Amino acid sequence: MLQKRIAFQGEPGAYSEEAGYGYCPTADMVPCETFDAVFEAVRSGACESGLIPIENSLAGSIHQNYDLLLRHQLFIVGEYYLRVRHCLIGQPDGEISTIKSAISHPQALGQCAGYLRELGIHPEPVYDTAGSVKLLKGSGDLSKAAIASKRAAKIYGMKILQESIEDNPQNFTRFLEISRDCKKPEDNERTKTSIVFTVKHQPGTLYRAMGVFALRNIDLMKIESRPLVGRAWEYLFYVDFIGAAGIDPGITALKELKNFALMVCVLGSYPLFDLDRST
Repeated sequence: MLQKRIAFQGEPGAYSEEAGYGYCPTADMVPCETFDAVFEAVRSGACESGLIPIENSLAGSIHQNYDLLLRHQLFIVGEYYLRVRHCLIGQPDGEISTIKSAISHPQALGQCAGYLRELGIHPEPVYDTAGSVKLLKGSGDLSKAAIASKRAAKIYGMKILQESIEDNPQNFTRFLEISRDCKKPEDNERTKTSIVFTVKHQPGTLYRAMGVFALRNIDLMKIESRPLVGRAWEYLFYVDFIGAAGIDPGITALKELKNFALMVCVLGSYPLFDLDRST
């Protein structure tokens, strides 16, 4: 049986790759340089699906991926939460006492800012967490460290100087699986649906939009606004709600929303992830 090919952004050892193996242990994880390349790999059929980060519990949303979800005609078919554990990684013969600076993705550096400040280590942003370990290996610099995953250290043969250095242990990243084909959830599983819509820039329209869910006792998990390109001070609203788009009360809520919204797009209905699995 052929392995499922899942595209992800980053170098081997990236947190997206780690999430991919947690989500689908038998997958063939395919690295891509950019998020745009992940979407293109799925759109072209080079990969069956892609796994993209959409939000972090400390740093917030990855806005670029919200925009890409609307730009590409792909569907969300699953989600996965990864507990992010950052490691301080050095040369094979390195020691914490010699470290003067640390390189990593800006978000990882921000999540370890207190730790770095306490040790007097200067943060230096680079393009990727796993990529920072690759750069460190090539430098041979004993005064420099990288911040990345345990897996990245193993892949590049580098030394973990300290584990779990993030300032807040409640550090989770939510990932979405995207596919060319939509997925119909099983009748007996809890489901989440993601949509995007826009309404007229008039008083009360957003209130009415939220009302179609409240009147049916539908639980909204998230609402995110993004600027509507080319329309100053008008917005797209991304909403996650509990339930399926093709089953009531989701059907009737979306039908009513379409009566006054300028645009409604269902990005996908998919199984609700059990957060206990990611701890």
